[in-house]
Amino acid sequence: MKIVSKNPLLVGTAVLTLVTAGLIGCKDFLSSNAAPQGALDAGALSTASGVEGTLIGAYRTLDCTNASNAWGCAASNWVWGSVAGDDSFKGSTSADQPAINDIEGYHWSAPHGQDYLDGKWSIEYEGVARANSTIRLLKQVVASSPGAFSTADAHGIEGEAIFLRAHYHFEAYRMWGNIPYYREGDTDFRKANEPAAQVVADLIKDLDSAAKLLPTSPRNGNKGRATQWTAKAYKGRVQVYAGQFAAAVTTLQDVQNNGPYALETSFDHVWTGFKTFSDGPETIWAYQASANDGEPNGNNANFGERLNFPYSGSHFGCCGFNQPSFNLVNFYQVDAQGLPLALSAPATWNTSNANFTAGTLTPVDPRLDWTVGRDSVPYKDWGLYSLKDGWVRDASNGGPYSPKKNAHEKASGAQQIAGGWQPTQQNSVHIHLFRYADMLLLLAEALVEQPNPDLLGARAIVNQIRTRASKTAQGCGAASDNNVAAKYPLCAGDSRMAVPINDPSITWAVYRVGMYPAFPDQASARAAVRAERRLELAMEGQRLYDLRRWGLADASAAINGYINGEGGGAERTRILYKATAEAFTQRHLLFPIPNIELQLSQVGGKSTLTQNPGW
Repeated sequence: MKIVSKNPLLVGTAVLTLVTAGLIGCKDFLSSNAAPQGALDAGALSTASGVEGTLIGAYRTLDCTNASNAWGCAASNWVWGSVAGDDSFKGSTSADQPAINDIEGYHWSAPHGQDYLDGKWSIEYEGVARANSTIRLLKQVVASSPGAFSTADAHGIEGEAIFLRAHYHFEAYRMWGNIPYYREGDTDFRKANEPAAQVVADLIKDLDSAAKLLPTSPRNGNKGRATQWTAKAYKGRVQVYAGQFAAAVTTLQDVQNNGPYALETSFDHVWTGFKTFSDGPETIWAYQASANDGEPNGNNANFGERLNFPYSGSHFGCCGFNQPSFNLVNFYQVDAQGLPLALSAPATWNTSNANFTAGTLTPVDPRLDWTVGRDSVPYKDWGLYSLKDGWVRDASNGGPYSPKKNAHEKASGAQQIAGGWQPTQQNSVHIHLFRYADMLLLLAEALVEQPNPDLLGARAIVNQIRTRASKTAQGCGAASDNNVAAKYPLCAGDSRMAVPINDPSITWAVYRVGMYPAFPDQASARAAVRAERRLELAMEGQRLYDLRRWGLADASAAINGYINGEGGGAERTRILYKATAEAFTQRHLLFPIPNIELQLSQVGGKSTLTQNPGW
C-alpha cells in the first residue's frame, strides 16, 4: 500500500486521507472493516509527520493515479476541456474508451458518459475531503501538542490545505456551476448544492484566507507547494470566470507587478521534461509528475496523460488519444502580417480538409509545431512524425495529428526507465494547471471587458505573449539514430530541438508571428484576446471552459460551427462520427450532476442535490 518518492510532494502512503470513517483499508476493507488491514486511523496520524503526510495526500489527488476512471480525472482535464471542446478528438479507435465518445458527442446523460462524469465528481470531492482532513488533524495535533509545529509551519499547512480545498471546488464549479461546498466543520455529506454565485463567494473567501496564511515562497523550498502568490493569482482567475472584471484587474495587476512570475524565455521551455525548466517562472500551479523516484510502477508520473501519445509505430508505443482537430490545426494559419487568419479571413480560414503535412508552406504560428505532431515534421527530438510508420492508430477515427505538449524530450531523461504499464509513456513532465501566460491573458480579457476598456493595456499583454511565441520554432532535433537528416539534409548533425523561427534548417514550414498595431475597438480586442488564448493554451484542457464562460452565443457558435461548419469547413465531413453529435444548447453550459450522486444525496427519499437545468 505504499507510495515511495524522492519528490517531497509525493512522499507518503496511499491511505493519507481521513474521511468520515477515519480510515481506508485495502481492496477487501468492506468485508474486513472490523479489523482493517494496511490502514491508518486518526490516532496513528496524530503527529506532526502524520499531518504533513495527510497534506501530501491532498496534493496527490491532483492527478488520479489508479482511480477506476483515470482518464476522466486526469490533471490536465483533456477529456473535458479539449475533447469536449473544439481542440481535439477522442482519437484512438471508436471501441477504445467508448465513454469518451459520449462526452465528445455532447450525450452527457448517456450511461457511459455518466460514468466519466462521476469519476470527475468523485476525484474533486476526494480532494476536498483530504484537504479538510488535513485541517482537522492539524488543529487536533496543535491542541494536543502545542510545540509540534512552529507558528509559521502551522499557518503554512493550513493555508496550503485551504488553497487545495479551493482548487478542488473550483474544478467542480467550472464543471457543474452549482455545487456543494464543504469546509472542515461539515459533518453531513449529503449537503445541498449552492448557486454558482455563492460558490464564487466561497472560493474567494477561501483564497483570501489561504493568502493570509501562506508564505510568499514555497514552504520547505518545495516549489510545487502553494504560496501566497498562488492564491492571489488563483483568486483573479476565479474573478474573471465570475465576470468580476474590475476586481480581477486589481487582483491580477498586483500579481503581475509584484509577484514572482514571468514568461519563460521561449515556448519550448513551458511544457518540458528538462529539469532545468521544471517549475520555472511561468509555473503558478502544476501537478508535480515524478518518474524514476522509487515508486516501482511509475504511478507518481503522468498517469492521467498516458493515453495521449503517438501510437505503436513511434517510440512511445501507445495509445493515440486526444488527437488535435483539423479545426485547431487550421486555426494556426496566419495572414501576411503574421496575425491569425481566422480573424482577417473569417469565412475561409478553415477550408482545408487536407492533412497539413510538412512542406505545406502556408504560413503558420510556430506554436503549431510545439502543440501538434504532424506528418514529416520533427517530433521534439524523437525523429520525424510519420503516418506511414504507424504513429496514428486510426486516422479515419481521430485524424492524422497527435498531441505534443505532454510528451517528454528524448534528451531530457524524464522518461520512466522501467516498471508499470508502458514506461515509454510515463514521464515527469509537470502538468500545468495554471500558468503565467494564462493569467496574463485573463488580465487582458478583464481589461477589455471593463465598462471603460483598457485596449492599450490588453494589446500590450497580447503582444507580449506573441513576442515570446516568435522566439523559437521546432528544430531538427536530429540525433544519430533518427530519420530527420535523411529527409532534410540540412539537419545532418543538427541536434537543436529549438531554433529561431527563420533558421535555414527549417524547410518543413514557414513560421510567422506579427504584432497587433492597434485594437480599434472593444470587439476587435475581445476577438484578439480570445484567439490568443486558443493559440497559446491549445491542448491544455482549457478550451471548453473558456467557451462556456463566454456565454451561450459564443459557445454555441464555436461548438456547433466546429461540427457543422465555420470558416469554410466542418469536422462532420472530416471525421464522420461527428455527424452524430448533439447540438450544443443552453443546457451544455453546465455538465449534468451525475445521477449516482443525486441518489447518494437522498434524505428521506429526496435528493438534496438539485440537477442542473435541462438535464
